[in-house]
Amino acid sequence: MPFSSTGARLTRLWRHFWHDETDTRRCLPAAALTRLTERVRLSEAGHRGQIRLCVESSLPVAAVWAGMTPRARALDRFAHLGVWDTETNVGVLIYLLLADRAVEIVADRGLRQRVSEAQWAALAQQMGQAFAGGQFEAGLLAAVDAVDALLRQEVPRQPGEAQDNELPDAPLLT
Repeated sequence: MPFSSTGARLTRLWRHFWHDETDTRRCLPAAALTRLTERVRLSEAGHRGQIRLCVESSLPVAAVWAGMTPRARALDRFAHLGVWDTETNVGVLIYLLLADRAVEIVADRGLRQRVSEAQWAALAQQMGQAFAGGQFEAGLLAAVDAVDALLRQEVPRQPGEAQDNELPDAPLLT
């Protein structure tokens, strides 16, 4: 998504200025967060991966003015939240930026050889369709399920293998 023209930059800046955590809580109320947390917890019981959900209402104004893309912010969150730092390097960040209605999926290096960028992009596109229709919880639940299916195929938990929960299961809302 290009953010280069001045008009587009100002429009985007305005969207980000007016979105705040209230919008995030309206899109994902407490009951939805509970369901999402439980879905991540159940998912991680079947594979060695770690799934982290991050939903941001908007970016800081300076970041918007500088032209930060949703992908760059997702990569920043991936690092900041330590998704890259799991023991077997199989963490996945599902990132949603409400002001831009942008979805990004960032997978750790242990998955790069196993799951193609095209697969992650197709999954993000499916999520984007749900979010365009205002179905934020449904889109995130479907994303967790789709990531779960990929992780169960590529890095399944072996019978009797201990489950280490290295990342919080609850979505991070900002």
